[in-house]
Order: sequence, then C-alpha cells, then structure tokens
Amino acid sequence: MQRLSAVLLGIALSSTGGAFAAATAQTATVAASIRYEFVAPPAGLSDDFKPGDKTDLKFLAIQAIDGNKIDGALWQPQSKSAADTTMVVMIHGSGGSYRRAPESALGGRLAAKGYAALAIDTRQHDDKINTENFFDIRRDIDAAVYTARSLGYRKLVIQGHSLGNIQVQFYAATNWDRDIKAVMLLGAFGNLPWKTRNILVQNEESFQQLIASAKQALSEGKLDTPLNVKMHYFTGQEVPVTAQHFFTYRWDKTSIADGTQWIKRIPYPVLLVRDKADALIQPFEPYMLLDAAHSEGSLVKSIEFKLLPNSNAPSLKGHYFEGNEQALTDTLTNWLAAQGL
Repeated sequence: MQRLSAVLLGIALSSTGGAFAAATAQTATVAASIRYEFVAPPAGLSDDFKPGDKTDLKFLAIQAIDGNKIDGALWQPQSKSAADTTMVVMIHGSGGSYRRAPESALGGRLAAKGYAALAIDTRQHDDKINTENFFDIRRDIDAAVYTARSLGYRKLVIQGHSLGNIQVQFYAATNWDRDIKAVMLLGAFGNLPWKTRNILVQNEESFQQLIASAKQALSEGKLDTPLNVKMHYFTGQEVPVTAQHFFTYRWDKTSIADGTQWIKRIPYPVLLVRDKADALIQPFEPYMLLDAAHSEGSLVKSIEFKLLPNSNAPSLKGHYFEGNEQALTDTLTNWLAAQGL
C-alpha cells in the first residue's frame, strides 16, 4: 500500500549569534513532528469493521510528537468532503482500544449518519492499562487532532469514554482551538481519586500501602515500573499499577483526574451519556459533573445529560453500551445536529 505521511508540526532551531539571520533559511531544522500513514487492516478484527454501505474505512499508524506509536481507525462517509464533514475524535477508556466497544461500534454507525470518526489507541491501551502518566495522553489526543486537520477536517468533536472522559476534559479545557466545536463524554465518572479510594479500593490500609510504595518508586526513579503493591480494581482483582499512574490519576493529593474541576473549564457545548445498566459508573456521578458545569464561573456553553434506557441488570456490558449501540449513536448524532454540526 502506498505510504502517506505528513509532518504536521515543526519547530525551527538554529544557533544564536550573528550567523542566525543569514543561515536561518538554509539551516532550519525540524525538532519535533506528528506523522501519520495509512496502513493495511490488522488481523483479527471484529464484525464492527466490516465494510459499510456508502462509508469508507481506513487504518492509520500515527506518531505522536514524543515518538509514541499510535494505531487508529478512520471511518468516513463517501458522499461528503472532509471540509464539509464533522469529525469525531474518539478516546477509549482503561485498557481499551479502538478495536473494542464503544469506539468500534460507533465508528461505522457515525459514518452512516454523515459524520467522520477517528478512533485511536492511546498509550494506555490493552495490557498497558494503569501504567501511563496522565499528562502524556494529551500528546496522543493531539496527534489524532492534528491528523484530522491534515486530512482536511475543519469541525472537530472530542469524545471520551470512561477513563478517556477525563483525558478529553483536560484536553478540551486546556486547548481552546477554534475548530473544536463540542465535547461528548460517555460513561463518565465524577471524581476519580475519590472514587478510587472510596469505591474501588475501599481499604485504607491498602491505600496507604499504595501511597508508600509509589513514594518509594519516585525516590528510586522508577515511576514507570509496577509497584510492589497492587491496586484493587472494579473487576474485583488486584491489578498492577505504576507510580506515575497512581500519582496522576488515583491519589487526591497529586491527581488531576477530577472531572468536577475540569468540566467547568471547558468552553464548548458538552454532552454526557450514561447507559442505565452501567455497573461501573454510579447513577450519581453524572450529576456531580452537571453540578460543576452549572457552578459559578463555569465556562461551559451548554451541557446536557442523556440516560439511555436499558432493562438489563447493571453490568460491565452496560458500561460499554453493548446492546445499546444504535440508541447511543442516535443520541450522539441528534445532539450534534442540534449543535449545528
């Protein structure tokens, strides 16, 4: 397959002094860049990736500005140019992937409704769960956003699911780019450090051991090495976690993963969606975000919360909107249309 790539961001470096003015044009050097190329489809894809009527599906390999390699899938409607199409950039949750729900289920359905969708694997996908530094994820989102721009898209919507919701909130709150038009948060928690300590771990002795172990790892320069203490997780298992993940996501003294702080700093319309059968996100959590978005000083242009009906018992399937894919798609596209997107 023909390789396609684009340098999207470059910074010119040159020596200072009298030679700078004369030599700038000849010696400008790219210090950092975001690159992408179209690649062959990977093996083992689910039925979500079967060709759809009047839609195109391509796969990408993207390189973030710090060199991180990112895989992604791009769904596009055939009947519209990129400049006339709204692009939804989709960010998955803990240990998720563009190859899994809800991203995989949404891509083709959004394209069938006239929207483009770019879903990527961030650096905490699959077995890299609970290992990353929160601050690094913005580079992955940035890579997807600049790729969308290079492809010709001028209206962008950033969507985050589960853990991806706080990453998207942080990105939208700190990137006031004019081509970002809206934010959509699916299965969004309210305050992750509080939830980790009081709902997931629920054991103060264990949590104190995590704090001590993370501090020791910091002092030893082992921020990206799994701690010698594991963290109780929503699956009921004790799972590995690194110090950089624990500090930036899980401990309220150092974490920035509190949606009640970031959502009110987002200067775009926001949509919250929860499946009624979601066993991971508690019913009260979206209202924590709504309350923060309506608080004094909030910059949110507008915010809506949609609870999708589901007669099934609460489960992790509900968290991934399994069985509710079309209702989710209709909810998102109807809201986007109401925003003029």
